[in-house]
Amino acid sequence: MDQFLALFSSLGIQDLTGTFTITDVILALVLSFVLTSFIAFVYQKTHKGTSYTQSYVHTLILMGMIVTVIMLIVGSNIARAFSLVGALSIIRFRNAVKETRDVGFIFFAMAIGMAMGTKFYILGILSTVIISLVVLILSKFNLFAQPITSQILKIQLNNDVDFEKLFDDIFVTFTGRSELISVDSIRSGLLTELVYSVTLKKSAKKQEMLSAIKKLNGNLNVSLLTGYNTTDL
Repeated sequence: MDQFLALFSSLGIQDLTGTFTITDVILALVLSFVLTSFIAFVYQKTHKGTSYTQSYVHTLILMGMIVTVIMLIVGSNIARAFSLVGALSIIRFRNAVKETRDVGFIFFAMAIGMAMGTKFYILGILSTVIISLVVLILSKFNLFAQPITSQILKIQLNNDVDFEKLFDDIFVTFTGRSELISVDSIRSGLLTELVYSVTLKKSAKKQEMLSAIKKLNGNLNVSLLTGYNTTDL
């Protein structure tokens, strides 16, 4: 190390690493990798829906380690911190985050990276364990979940059919509440698609309702989406 510093000095290059040692760098990066890998594992085990991607999980780990490096670079130098903020502000992300929960994990990984880069090792370790435990508890016991009552019913029918009261008797029989929320023209205007928000009765059988609707819409497509508000479609 001293030989490298002497070489840099002979070349007129100023050494700015006096605030941390090689051991500090290795320890911070290793701990950042271990802790963010644990965060990624918790995310994988508690993820629900269809938007899971391996690249996002890898990004959590990379982000934590990169933030660690950034914090090592910044140190306690205010001017350097402002210059890094200006440089990083040009970065733009085009991919929208599908779940608000994913944003929480991004900040989680960033916070742990900051803790490792500023040598708050105990804080980072304890925070990772406690927050991960909270996430696991929330997922395991499904806390604060709201019972699913409404479902989306999509019905296709010929565009010359008067649909205003066509399905009223079926809705009275099988649903406690029904509301038409959209009417769309599809298949180049050949068909009309109706979208209803419905709440099925406890005794209602979905297959019987769908079969009854098909008898009235000319056996065209009918679909019932259950759990649409908890799944990232």
